[in-house]
Amino acid sequence: MKVTVGISARHVHVTREDLEILFGKDYELTKCRNINQPGQFASNEFVTVRTEKDEIAHIRILGPVRQYTQVELSKTDCIKLGLNAPIRESGDVIGSSKVTIIGPKGMIEREAGIIATRHIHVPIEDAKKLGFEGLETVSVKIPGKKGGIMYHVSVRIAENSYYEMHIDTDDANAFQIKSGEELEIFKDIQE
Repeated sequence: MKVTVGISARHVHVTREDLEILFGKDYELTKCRNINQPGQFASNEFVTVRTEKDEIAHIRILGPVRQYTQVELSKTDCIKLGLNAPIRESGDVIGSSKVTIIGPKGMIEREAGIIATRHIHVPIEDAKKLGFEGLETVSVKIPGKKGGIMYHVSVRIAENSYYEMHIDTDDANAFQIKSGEELEIFKDIQE
């Protein structure tokens, strides 16, 4: 079984309330381009993420607004910022790394910094036919000179999703993977 890869660079999700603090009352995100997950988009809005050690400017907000504010970073980003961010599923921000998010109109401090788990989005209507029912994780084989096996790839079965594997830039660089590449899934290989 194969899956196409999408590489996620650092990005931010924000609540309606936090968006208005960062960009002003009644502000709406503007769409730069759609991304593969239905209803989601890369916005034209950017923020700076700051810690006591350093900051990273020009981090894109992904829309639409969410029920949580979250900063998804790579381990390399965390080293630069001096964070020990946990590896988490998206939305699991309670007790995560504290960061300051700075927009053009204001700033917020939130427990929001995470390294997102490697994961595969699976539409609920395709889960059974693709063999994902009852699976929490799988392993994925990467070919090539820097190839190997990625263990602990989460399976996210949900309505209104697009079948795709998401990894961060550190994983992509380590294995020399390009967006759009097809990788092989193994259900029985575990670390």
